[in-house]
Amino acid sequence: MEFVKEIESAYIRIKDIVNQTPLFRDPILSERYNANVYLKREDLQVVRSYKIRGAYNKISSLSDVERRNGIVCASAGNHAQGVAYSCSLLGIKGRIFMPTTTPKQKIKQVRMFGKDYIEIILIGDTYDEAYKAAQDDCQLRGTTFIHPFDDALVIAGQATVGMEILSQSNVALDYILIPVGGGGLISGIGTLFRERSASTKIIGVEPEGAPSMKSSLEKGERVTLKDFEKFVDGAAVATVGKLPFEISQHVIDKMVLVPEGKVCTTILQLYNEEAIVAEPAGALSIAALDFIAPEITGKNVVCIVSGGNNDITRTEEIKERSLLYEGLKHYFMVRFPQRAGALREFVNEILGPDDDITYFEYTKKNNRENGPALVGIETKSRHDFEGMVQRMKNKNISYKLVNDSPDLFHFLI
Repeated sequence: MEFVKEIESAYIRIKDIVNQTPLFRDPILSERYNANVYLKREDLQVVRSYKIRGAYNKISSLSDVERRNGIVCASAGNHAQGVAYSCSLLGIKGRIFMPTTTPKQKIKQVRMFGKDYIEIILIGDTYDEAYKAAQDDCQLRGTTFIHPFDDALVIAGQATVGMEILSQSNVALDYILIPVGGGGLISGIGTLFRERSASTKIIGVEPEGAPSMKSSLEKGERVTLKDFEKFVDGAAVATVGKLPFEISQHVIDKMVLVPEGKVCTTILQLYNEEAIVAEPAGALSIAALDFIAPEITGKNVVCIVSGGNNDITRTEEIKERSLLYEGLKHYFMVRFPQRAGALREFVNEILGPDDDITYFEYTKKNNRENGPALVGIETKSRHDFEGMVQRMKNKNISYKLVNDSPDLFHFLI
């Protein structure tokens, strides 16, 4: 109850700064899943993600001395933009540490929001190295570190998304699907809903390759992932926050893991069908609907679209991952018969009418008609793949499906 009061205070503190983003029933998704699916569009927030809420609530709560000393954060994404924008609004100096690998587009966005109030320090090759440098800076300069999720005031700010949902909704909500990275958003909204809408099921959604919250909840203690997939960068963390985990143990009803390829398919569907530009983490909650479809039939469901800061340079990778997940893109190592015309036969007799070669590279480059080749083939349906493989067997063509060999796939593709 005490923390709910802190959320209410955060709502009052930031309501004139952030956008009250729309909550609307999505007709396409509602028909697809035979449910009432509502989208909370935090991708339409002032910095195109909900992160401004927690950052502004924390920074605006600093004492006069702390404001004069300035703040520090470590981030290569949405948190950095939220902190930068807050510094500009409040006239507070901030130092933002980012890995040297951060795309120029993200650096430009942070600089645009922070204007002359922030300094960007590019250091280290990973987030962990930038984080350590930011902590060292705090010790040296006496500045305040603004954590992206492991802070009560940050969590309270993020939870104001839930305050808006409750005020905007005119129906009883059966489910709310929330993307999970460090755990700040779900722990805040979960706390609020347990108090204000206890019957609503809180569903956390993580990328399959970075299940830090699910693993921690199953073990009953925080787990640090040694190796994890970083594609869904806004929700891929090695370790969830200490405070978010403590809260989440009491508020999360279920965790759903979504394959990264499914996230990519969802990003493309949202863009093509609804002109919604979602970043990978922003598409997580909608991508999860496939995995709980039977239980949400006829229910009122809210999906939080947490952000829309998608890097256009990732479009080809997103398409590729989607095709692979949907079973429409296949890579083969094909050893062609040692005779002329074998390649032409392969095209004429193996490929179906709707199959398309999208990648072709000889590994034996000194002989264009003979030797092994890496062939990428795109099909119209999964069934087309089965027919193609059967035709290769019938023709006694020696091949290896690279998709089934993760190490070989990552080495070659």
